Amino acid sequence: MSTGVSPNMPSICFYFEVHQPFRLNHFSVFNIGNTRDFHSTYFDERLNQKIFEKVARKCYLPTNNLLFDLIRKYDGKFRISYSLTGTFVEYCEKYLPELLDSFKELFKTGAVDLIEETYFHSLSGLYDDLTEFEDQIKMHRQMIRRTFNYKPKVFRNTEAIYDNRIAQKIADLGYKGIITEGAEKILGWRSPNFVYKPVNANIKVLLRNYKLSDDVGFRFSARNWPGFPLTADKYANWMSNSFGDVINLFMDYETFGEHQWVETGIFEFLEHLPDEVFKHDNLDFATVSEAVERYDAVGDIDSPWAISWADEDRNVSTWLGNNMQIACFNELKDIGRKIKKKGDKDLLYIWRLLQTSDHLYYISTKGFEDGTVHAYFSPYDIPYDGFINYMNILQDLKEKAESR
Repeated sequence: MSTGVSPNMPSICFYFEVHQPFRLNHFSVFNIGNTRDFHSTYFDERLNQKIFEKVARKCYLPTNNLLFDLIRKYDGKFRISYSLTGTFVEYCEKYLPELLDSFKELFKTGAVDLIEETYFHSLSGLYDDLTEFEDQIKMHRQMIRRTFNYKPKVFRNTEAIYDNRIAQKIADLGYKGIITEGAEKILGWRSPNFVYKPVNANIKVLLRNYKLSDDVGFRFSARNWPGFPLTADKYANWMSNSFGDVINLFMDYETFGEHQWVETGIFEFLEHLPDEVFKHDNLDFATVSEAVERYDAVGDIDSPWAISWADEDRNVSTWLGNNMQIACFNELKDIGRKIKKKGDKDLLYIWRLLQTSDHLYYISTKGFEDGTVHAYFSPYDIPYDGFINYMNILQDLKEKAESR
């Protein structure tokens, strides 16, 4: 294992988040108490299928095919990691089983690692009681075992949300590593290109290099960015000149073909990147599990408050930054307590689908660049519409929880 004695020979750790939420139907106040088949009433199945199949066509299938070819071309030396949310896998099983098969084929190469997370991509790690958080992790673990016959060793919470309490819980559950943002508020002057450990838990922490990650995820096609155009050889040179043990490039999988359209050259960039990396003797690729196994922690990090990889603030204000979001979040938790007392499995599943963080994300009122990103993903014209719609559905679910 490395102790950081050769900090000019970093491993590149590519990790992709693959997620799709169940977007909500338009639900007026007059619908409250007047619904029966609440799954089709709450969720816009037609829109969800349309978006999923569009993103599969533009991103998932072509990127999977390209990465599979690259892994074979470089005899498994090109290595990557994924986390697949439970909701994403449900989409695959319902609408496009061949997409899930392509992920299975990627995993069979031996060059792909899988990462644990909450099944429903929820904010349950922020609840006062972490029982629901643990339940969703176990659900995800069962899904990965059932689908891939694998037990992940590394955990990444929803949107890389992390604090000392979450780190302790994940260590207690037996994971060897956890992923979060390389935020200055926990690093200070230190580099994200090393492995760290929490002050309060025996687990290794991989920190996202947000500058290099966002160069691809957000700035790749930005013509006003000084680094434009970003070519594979330029990017490989930047990484070769980086100081550290591991360069964690963590991003949404939809970067390829959806956020960055095919016309930007993003697929050509990805196709040529391994070859350019292998021209540098001091670079190689590693999965997240390999990075955790290969490198020792060089220091402690202390995160008493939650951080994340979202927005410029890199905290949880993305989902809990205004009164509308907080009201929905508190109502959601209150409904959950009622449903768990009832023991109704159907209501529990619906409640968990409504925990998906995207529903609160759409209600963000942030401005500037963060607001532009939020608006891009949101199915609503304005955040207030999202709030009213979400709260109406929560009130209907609350009535059902109280009446059953």
